Amino acid sequence: MKKGMKKDMKWTKLMVLTALFAFTILGSFASPAAAATIASGAGSYTTTLPAGQTGPPGTIYKTSNVTGAMPTNDWWSSLAWKAYSDVMFPHPLAVQAKADGLGIGYPVQSGSADAMFGAYVNDFTLGHSAQSNFPDARVDAFSDWTVSMLFNSGGTMRVTTGHGLPFIYSTYSGGLPKLTFPSTPTVWSGSASSSVLGVTINGHHYGLFGPTGSTWSGIGTSTLTNSLNSKTYFSVAVLPDNTAATLNAYKQYAYSFVTNTTSNYSYSSSTSKVSTSYNVTTQAMEGTQTGTIMALYPSQWKNTAQSLLPYTYDSVRGTMKTVSGSSFTTSLTYQGILPYLPAVGSYNTTTLNNYIESVRTEANHTVGATDTYWLGKYLGRIANLLPIAQQAGNTAAVTNFENYLETTLSNNLTAGTKTNNLFYYDGNWGTLIGYPASYGSNDTLNDHHFHYGYWVRAAAEVARNNPSWASSSNYGSMVNMLIKDFANWDRSDTRFPYMRNFDPYAGHSWASGNSEFADGNNQESSSEAINAWSAMILWGQATGNTAIRDAGIYLYTTEVNAVNEYWFNTDGTNFKSGYNHNYSSMIWGGKSVYATWFSADVQAIRGINILPVTAASAYLGYKPTYSAAFLAQMASERGGSTSWSMWPDIFWEYQALYDASGAISLFNANPNYTPEDGETKAHTYSFLYNMQALGQVDTSVTANVPTYGVFKKGSTRNYVAYNAGTSAITATFSDGTTLSVPAGSVASSLGTVVVPSGPSITSVSPSSAAVNTSVTVTGSNFGASQGTSTLKFGSVTATVTSWLNTSITAAVPSSLTAGSYNVTVTTSAGTSNSVSFTVPGTALSSNVLYAKSGSSLSFTAGTSAASDTIASAGGVNYDGTPHSATTYTITGINATYDSTKATAFHLFVDSAANVGNGVQVQVTYDFNGNGSATRAETYGYFATNDVTGWEDYTQGGGPQSATGSFANMNNGTITIKVWSAIGNGASSLRVNASSGNGQQSTVTIPYK
Repeated sequence: MKKGMKKDMKWTKLMVLTALFAFTILGSFASPAAAATIASGAGSYTTTLPAGQTGPPGTIYKTSNVTGAMPTNDWWSSLAWKAYSDVMFPHPLAVQAKADGLGIGYPVQSGSADAMFGAYVNDFTLGHSAQSNFPDARVDAFSDWTVSMLFNSGGTMRVTTGHGLPFIYSTYSGGLPKLTFPSTPTVWSGSASSSVLGVTINGHHYGLFGPTGSTWSGIGTSTLTNSLNSKTYFSVAVLPDNTAATLNAYKQYAYSFVTNTTSNYSYSSSTSKVSTSYNVTTQAMEGTQTGTIMALYPSQWKNTAQSLLPYTYDSVRGTMKTVSGSSFTTSLTYQGILPYLPAVGSYNTTTLNNYIESVRTEANHTVGATDTYWLGKYLGRIANLLPIAQQAGNTAAVTNFENYLETTLSNNLTAGTKTNNLFYYDGNWGTLIGYPASYGSNDTLNDHHFHYGYWVRAAAEVARNNPSWASSSNYGSMVNMLIKDFANWDRSDTRFPYMRNFDPYAGHSWASGNSEFADGNNQESSSEAINAWSAMILWGQATGNTAIRDAGIYLYTTEVNAVNEYWFNTDGTNFKSGYNHNYSSMIWGGKSVYATWFSADVQAIRGINILPVTAASAYLGYKPTYSAAFLAQMASERGGSTSWSMWPDIFWEYQALYDASGAISLFNANPNYTPEDGETKAHTYSFLYNMQALGQVDTSVTANVPTYGVFKKGSTRNYVAYNAGTSAITATFSDGTTLSVPAGSVASSLGTVVVPSGPSITSVSPSSAAVNTSVTVTGSNFGASQGTSTLKFGSVTATVTSWLNTSITAAVPSSLTAGSYNVTVTTSAGTSNSVSFTVPGTALSSNVLYAKSGSSLSFTAGTSAASDTIASAGGVNYDGTPHSATTYTITGINATYDSTKATAFHLFVDSAANVGNGVQVQVTYDFNGNGSATRAETYGYFATNDVTGWEDYTQGGGPQSATGSFANMNNGTITIKVWSAIGNGASSLRVNASSGNGQQSTVTIPYK
């Protein structure tokens, strides 16, 4: 499910979001918890839903057998979100959990001009002889591609179904299997006295498998009941035909119940192959048979060496072919990705730099909404542009782009006490939700791979330039947590479900978190899913985390394979007769359509599965003949016009993968086009010309490194590889070609492009000192001599006494006042990471602050008593939540925390004759004045009397609630907020009082 579009044409979501309200305990129910900010390296997240925000429902429809994080974004997810599921599509079957049991059908296939259907029609309902209705159906177990559901109303029915399983397995207590058909089925094998029946209904054939010795009642009617012969198990199977031979072949596996499924992948760099094994665990309910019959999707059977059975099924994805046994394996070729293209194009460097400058000089690179999708797009936009600025030698732009990426990511990956621009971990579902959320990413857990993929891509670009930022002790652990939310590769980490968004058996992702649709789950923007997987590869490479890298390679390779089968149908074998297009824009469990969530424009319909175009988008050019036909059909649908009016840069970049010269002509003919929101003219211009030099993608050759590309221009093959390491490597290609790749560089057979490594600071010693003190900055890539390079404390340039490649000695600038400063080194290759340095202040002469007129706090008492009005609560209870608060602030404090003391206060308040008023205070400490309160203390409200006169509100027994820990103040800020927690009348606070006036409102802080 994709949402998000141009800022002048916002995408409209056409979904109904269902809120579940339950007053009985159904699975888990979230309850309020104390606010908690959890540190993760230098970043943090909160485990308390931020004030004013919405999360997923508290109720999960599961049994006590299900623990840990709950999978979402799956083909069966609606089962966990509601009492009875929507239609689920475990192809070749379709099922629906209902009050009377499990509806089962073999989907009806059809094609129309703009859609292909594998529609659910109920062939029969598998129910319970003693229970006509169940209160709900709950998740009782799950595995990589199966789910088990429990129907329980005294008597129970437990049913297991899954992708690729023609069988449905069930067990019973307190009753018997009852199958209710819409009309009398044809019984073509078996009788009332046999345990197995072959039946046909609606033209679909099924095997019904009771335990040996069981019998049937109801033959000749629309209801069949199996006696079970004192056993508990029963299975059914959809059959490819109605022959006795086929029924007997399926009977062999009918009592071998699938109890678990797992997929295991491996990546071999030497062969650039991704091998995936699909394994089933079975339990023999009678006999000794193991394994089962599995139906494989086209993306699987086209890539397995396993012997295929003669049985096939029709599905909305195309023909499913079958294997038998306990496992099968697929092998796919990983064609490599790159972080950026080598600068080999014949573009005009001045023109390119002008395009770069037009972005550098933007007032703000966050040009629109700041929700996790749109902010992610803006981060991805600059991440694509940064290496191009480096190639162009535009150091000002490099510094600007690096700072934007680092600052934006760091701020959002730190929770503090914010309610927006942070991440919240919901332990009930096991998910990390970013706020501001959008398109259901919070309440229905939609699209996390779309949103967060952009963030990880930006983080990978930061890591490429500033490895220290990406360390686990810095922000790397928060980025890893983002990845685990949408693609948890670590089965032992039960905070998150395994591979949330990715369906291992289907081979592609799902976007809807709850899948509450009659056509099952769906995914629109496959290209944004692949963007997430490529981001994982680059992040894993940059940080040396091969587990993340290899998971990304598996996901990227597998989904690219599925996308070319089901979205693009590049082999031309999977689409149905009657469908009028060579591409499908949105895949559902029960259909494939030529439409979007947001626009009927064919440019939107096609472009949504291309963007964002990056150096990892080469898969879009694997089959140049298809790519040309894709754009040709779009032009035909627009009356033959190739003057794209929407996202022209996206289509030019797509065209450049097979016809760069033609794309360049269109680019040059349309200088006033508007870039897509995630694009820049600089990136498009560079991409087109570089692809013109490289040629088309060549999939016949691979390399033994994860980051590579092979291209062919005419008869000349061009090789490209990227080395994320700190020492040179030699990339070896499968045709015997070798390429030397310097550290931290992209190299190509058209010439090596070495992007200068930027400076990096490891430490500043000492980390705190007075002005004019000599300090030493250690790190790397400073350069052998200073030249035009600078060392700065904040914005102040320091006087350097020694400059070496790995160390700089300088004096703390004399103009600095007490406070904290970011130390940075700037060279021609960019600006380093920042390291904090403190200029200590003098000891406080007093730790008592006075409330003054004008919303200020001061260490100096007032001169003439006055009063400020505290607004009425208006009859609403605001206990613990500041509302219309009167605020008093002091800034620029440098002081040392005194752990022997605590916050204290005397606030003189008066509610006059008002009855039932309560005044409350919150004291916040911002230790470095960055606008984020790190320590917040909220005190119980003070119930005022109805007699005019000042009353002394004090801290009493301490705060009612507190978040964060104390630290020293460096240019810090202290704020008190005073508000009416209850009552209907206003109150007053005495301020500005002198010692002679008495009754001075003061706050005593634990500092010295």
